[in-house]
Amino acid sequence: MANYPRRVSEKSKRRRSPTFERGLVAEFTSVAAGAFIVLFGITLVTQLVRLLGQAAGGGIASEAVFAFLGFRSINVFPVLLSMSLFIAVLLVLSRSYRDSEMVVWFSAGLSLSAWVRPVLMFALPLTAAIAALTLLLSPWADGRVSDYQRELEARDDAAQITPGVFHESRHADRVFFVEAIDGDQRRVANIFVQSLQQQQLGIMVARQGYQEMDENGDRFIVLEKGSRYEGEPGSAEFRLTEFDRYRMRVEQRTADERVRPPTSLPTPELLGDPNTLNLAELQWRIGLPVSALVLALMGIPLSFVNPRGGRSVNLIIAVLVYATYSNVLSMMRLSIALGKVSALTGFLTVHGAMIGLLVLLFLRRRLVRAVVSLWR
Repeated sequence: MANYPRRVSEKSKRRRSPTFERGLVAEFTSVAAGAFIVLFGITLVTQLVRLLGQAAGGGIASEAVFAFLGFRSINVFPVLLSMSLFIAVLLVLSRSYRDSEMVVWFSAGLSLSAWVRPVLMFALPLTAAIAALTLLLSPWADGRVSDYQRELEARDDAAQITPGVFHESRHADRVFFVEAIDGDQRRVANIFVQSLQQQQLGIMVARQGYQEMDENGDRFIVLEKGSRYEGEPGSAEFRLTEFDRYRMRVEQRTADERVRPPTSLPTPELLGDPNTLNLAELQWRIGLPVSALVLALMGIPLSFVNPRGGRSVNLIIAVLVYATYSNVLSMMRLSIALGKVSALTGFLTVHGAMIGLLVLLFLRRRLVRAVVSLWR
């Protein structure tokens, strides 16, 4: 009978543990979702402003802005998920220290390592999602960006004209400017064309124009009700010709065959051709989910906050740890690509060092608790 209360207490603790872990995972998820939405919003706005600037300058077609925005958003998902995972663990456990929940936890005889299980329950599904993104979806999105860019570059000069922007032809012998384009992208208004042929500078202006295609497939820009000024550069003499209709042939382009960058290659192709560039990209794709899991566990000891002391020191240290880990991964990727370090050595060195640091942080927190207990 003496042991009966103890058995009831242990059963009660076992019943409460899953409930506590589910509540903790729910809190992790809520904080991570909020962090991801904020980070994704900032990234989306930044990318959109950059792409709109390129479209305004004629660097990309205006209709390609949202396509590029979607594909590039997929590419940043793994990094944003990794950051959200780390932030969620860090903020939730820091709140537990500030609200003295950790004091109750430790007073019950449970150690800091007991938090590993609920953190893993939250982190492993996100880590699997990051791995799927880096190994499968991100290379596909990057490949689509490369293919789309190649298709845009293969378009003829007339198709690349942007209203209000001076556009230079492929061989730099013509400069186009149109003030407005109608809805069907066929008729344009207030056209300016400058051309240089056989040392003769020609400038044409017309009120309107449109595109026309012959039976043999040749494309022309037809200018209506305009004037042509022709003469030698630097000379005051020129010839003026007025016309009702002027046809100008448009150069046809073909897509250049390019070597696809490793970032756009599927993972099986990287494995099939293990050169230094492909191995560097493969190390990055595998290393990103590994680093996300390591950082999630590292958030446990880094979340320590002294309620009587400053509350921002641990956050500063956590930011430095994350920035260092991320930068070292990028530098190791470059070193592997240059052939200075083997892929296996680089992978084990970076992640092995961070796992060692993780173990030391847990041991340090345990040692501090032991010293405090003896002092008391």
